[in-house]
Amino acid sequence: MPFAQLNGQKIHYRDSGGRGPVVVLSHGFLMDSTMFDSQVAALSDKFRVITWDERGFGDTEYDGKPFTYWDSANDCLALMTHLGVDSAVLGGMSQGGFLSLRAALTAPERVRALVLIDTASDNDGPETLAAYRGMVDAWVTNGPTDDLANIIANIIIAEPTENAKWIAKWKARPKELMVHSSGCLLDRDDITARIGEIACPALIIHGTHDTAISAERAEALHKNLRNADDIVWVEGAAHASNLTHPQIVNPPLRAFLERVA
Repeated sequence: MPFAQLNGQKIHYRDSGGRGPVVVLSHGFLMDSTMFDSQVAALSDKFRVITWDERGFGDTEYDGKPFTYWDSANDCLALMTHLGVDSAVLGGMSQGGFLSLRAALTAPERVRALVLIDTASDNDGPETLAAYRGMVDAWVTNGPTDDLANIIANIIIAEPTENAKWIAKWKARPKELMVHSSGCLLDRDDITARIGEIACPALIIHGTHDTAISAERAEALHKNLRNADDIVWVEGAAHASNLTHPQIVNPPLRAFLERVA
């Protein structure tokens, strides 16, 4: 497996190769780079698609210290540099979108466009954060028990076969990895006031049944971006819409990339 030593982390990544325009895809919380397998298969004939495992997830070996999505954005940019990529389209699902937005704010000259899947620029409200913190405490104490894992899988995925696949992954990982990755998620800063600085083209893709990030928050992100296409609504999809509904997501994704990249 390919790894890159970047920012004190041993980052695992996959690179489809080729000479086409580069697309870097960043996964959501509790997921890993394989959640984009359908997109890699659909795009790699024309695009060089890079996927990677963020700190605390997948096969990346991170230093076990607290981090923020600004750090993850810098990991993404450092991986691009390591692979000789000056600029790319950055795509991300949920937390992958959080870091991609921050990468566009950090180094706008390196981000040709954004693909934002079931993500937002703000943070959750106090009641939701309190509920999530309770889930995290239970996970760190007892691991992803069946009841807890099923609740979370139905928030993120809501498809029985995929639920079972990802729950098996969660149960195989040390429960302590949840501590700092959840801190990054739950304590993230609200960057809504800065979204207007982002001038590159953007595509927002959002599941109509996403309960983790509401349609209203997707619409607010769309309103604040200066150069966003119409939102692609993925009928029936929960939070990980690209994973569960690739047949809806991939055609408009490819069309957008062919236009901007």
